[in-house]
Amino acid sequence: MGVLMSRRQTVEKVQKVSLAVSAFKDGLREQPSTRRRVEVGGTRRGTLEQEVQEGEEEASAGPSQPEESSASKAAWERLRDGRGVEPEEFDRANRFTPPAFIRPKRELHDDEPPDISLEQREQILNDEMCEICEVWTAESLFPCRVCSRVYHDGCLRRMGYLQNDSAVEVTETAHTETGWSCYYCDNLNLLLTEEEMYSLMETLRHCKIIPETCLTLDDFLHYKHLVHKQQFERPMAEAQEEQAALQFSALDPDKKGHIEWHDFLSHESIQLLQKLRPQNALLRLLTAKERERARAAFLALDQDSDGFIGEGECRRARHAWFRKHQKEMPSCNVSISHVGPMSESSPASSGSGKSQEKTPAATEQEEARPVDWPGFLRENVAYILAARPNSAALHLQPPA
Repeated sequence: MGVLMSRRQTVEKVQKVSLAVSAFKDGLREQPSTRRRVEVGGTRRGTLEQEVQEGEEEASAGPSQPEESSASKAAWERLRDGRGVEPEEFDRANRFTPPAFIRPKRELHDDEPPDISLEQREQILNDEMCEICEVWTAESLFPCRVCSRVYHDGCLRRMGYLQNDSAVEVTETAHTETGWSCYYCDNLNLLLTEEEMYSLMETLRHCKIIPETCLTLDDFLHYKHLVHKQQFERPMAEAQEEQAALQFSALDPDKKGHIEWHDFLSHESIQLLQKLRPQNALLRLLTAKERERARAAFLALDQDSDGFIGEGECRRARHAWFRKHQKEMPSCNVSISHVGPMSESSPASSGSGKSQEKTPAATEQEEARPVDWPGFLRENVAYILAARPNSAALHLQPPA
C-alpha cells in the first residue's frame, strides 16, 4: 500500500511540475502573438469561396500579406502533423502540453491476411489509469469506445479537447452502448503514414483547397471532379457526380449547406486508405473492441449458425456502424438485423428513387449470394473505421 501511495505522490508531483513549465512556456509564447490575434479577430471558419475572396482582397491590400501567408503556413503544418483545428477559445494559462502525434509506419507483414477468428472471442480490458495524467480514480474515468485508453474529463479540458457541448456529450455517452471516441481515434487522418499524408496534401494543394475551411456543395463537387480527372484522365460520369452529392449530404447531417473541415478531412483520409492499402492492411487497423462489435453483428445476422449470411444482410449491416447518437433512436438495444437508416431524411437513407428501387430478381440474387465471416470483415472494414469519429456525419456513405 505504501508503494502505491508513493507512486501516486510521485506522479502528482511530476504532473504539477510539468503543468507549471508548460504554462510558463505558453506565457512566453503568447506575448508576441497577442497583437496579431487582436488584429486578425473573428474565426477562420467559412466557406472555401469566402476564404479565396478574402485572400484576394488582402493580397491587393499589401501590408497584411506576410501575416496571411504565415497563417496559411501554420494551417498546412497542423494538417501535416495531424493536429487539426486548435480550439478558438483556448485556456492556455492552465493546461497540459498536447501530445505529439506520431504517424504510423507500414510493416512488411501488413498486407498478409490477419487471423481474426469468429469463434474465439477477445477479452476487452480498458486501461486502469488516465492516458494523460496516469492517475487512477476509479469510476471517474471515461473510456474510449474504440481503443483501451481512459481519460479524466478534467484532463481533457486542460488539453483543450473538451469544450461546452463536447463535455456534455462525453459525460452522457462514454458509459453507454453508443460510447465516445478519444482524440486519437476521433481523428481518422492519424491513420495515414507520412507518405500517404504527403500524397493527400499534394492533392489538396493541386485542387486549391485551403486547410481549416468549410466546403459548400459546389466546392465539394468541383474538388471531386478535379480529383477524378487527375486520376482517370476523363470527366466524372453523371452517376458518379450524383454519388458525390449524396456523400456531401451524408457529411452535412444538419443541412447547414456546408461541411466542416474535420469531416471533409476524415472522409478524404478513409478514401485514401481504401485507394492505397489492400483490405488485409485495413483489417489490421481494427482494435479489439471493433473486432468484437463485428463478431456480435455477424452472429446476430447468422440465424441458422451455418457461418454464412446473405449479401443483402451484409449491406444493411453497414448502416449499423454509424449508430452514434442513440437519442435519435427508439432504444439502445436494437437488434443489428433491424438496423438501417435512422429515418427517411437521414443521410444514410437519402438518394434518388432510381438507386433505391430494385427489381425482385435483383433482390433475390443479392440475398442468394452467401457471405462468410472473412468476407463480411473485408466488405465492412472501411465502414467500421469510418464510424470512429464522434461527429454525426457519415464519413463513408454506404451504397443504397
